[in-house]
Amino acid sequence: MAKAVQFDRYGDIDVLEVRDVPRPVPGPGEVLVEVKAAGINPGEVMIRQGFLHDRWPATFPSGEGSDLAGVVVELGETSAADFAVGDEVLGFSHARSSHAEFVAVPADQLTIKPAGVSWEVAGSLYVAGCTAYAAVRSVGLESGDTVAIAGAAGGVGSIAVQLAARTGATVLGIAGPGNDAWLREHGAVPVNYGDGLADRLRAAAPGGAVDAFLDFFGGGYVALAVDELGVAPERVDTVIDFAAIEQYGVLGVGSAEASTAAVLAELAGLVVAGELEVPIAEVYPLDQVRAAYRDLEERHTRGKLVLRP
Repeated sequence: MAKAVQFDRYGDIDVLEVRDVPRPVPGPGEVLVEVKAAGINPGEVMIRQGFLHDRWPATFPSGEGSDLAGVVVELGETSAADFAVGDEVLGFSHARSSHAEFVAVPADQLTIKPAGVSWEVAGSLYVAGCTAYAAVRSVGLESGDTVAIAGAAGGVGSIAVQLAARTGATVLGIAGPGNDAWLREHGAVPVNYGDGLADRLRAAAPGGAVDAFLDFFGGGYVALAVDELGVAPERVDTVIDFAAIEQYGVLGVGSAEASTAAVLAELAGLVVAGELEVPIAEVYPLDQVRAAYRDLEERHTRGKLVLRP
């Protein structure tokens, strides 16, 4: 037996339970990973609350979690020869199953964890890292562009800020004043949210124009980008405001467009090289999963929240 997070119905954090379940058995092409760390993400909140039922319906009892890092403990039949028992890996699960002590994962969804990457960072790199990677790429940033990023200090935004800065673009990071210093240190011009934001963004932008906009927060930022700042819809990407995608014709590019072991390996390499920091806000034991999500849903943390089974 092994412990895993499950829920039997849509609802708030009180539906989450840590249960004893049969230890997974790796199937053909899979490996069994003993999970050392697994990040949590806002999309998991929306799935658990039922808001994404039409897009990603749950079947009950439902597991939870995509991000993972751990140690290979068993190989399934015809598993990729790239892995051996004892290998330290990071990767992802599409089966909502990583918030657990053990998870069976297709071998092509894993990559070797570099020694210079902590368990906490490795276990929270997939959703945030691949989403930021895909979003930055989607708006075609080049040197000389100016991009505004909403939710710039969050799990996804903090990575996107750094990836966007690497393109040579001017990065305007929208966040609270407590994040100003961190944003400056990581290549962004901090712009505090609140009334008058459009004017502050124009004042901070070289030449007064914002060329692209990445929305990792929701709550009307797409409307601000298109209606107030005049950003072309094809250079606006939101990973959270699905209604705005239809209303404004903006992009909805997220982690699915960069969900590969190769992208994860590239991001992990940037971490090792000191060119990408993945802030870890807090680490929780698995049995405190409700407290972790309560923290996440307050939406004021800088960086990632991580479960350690």
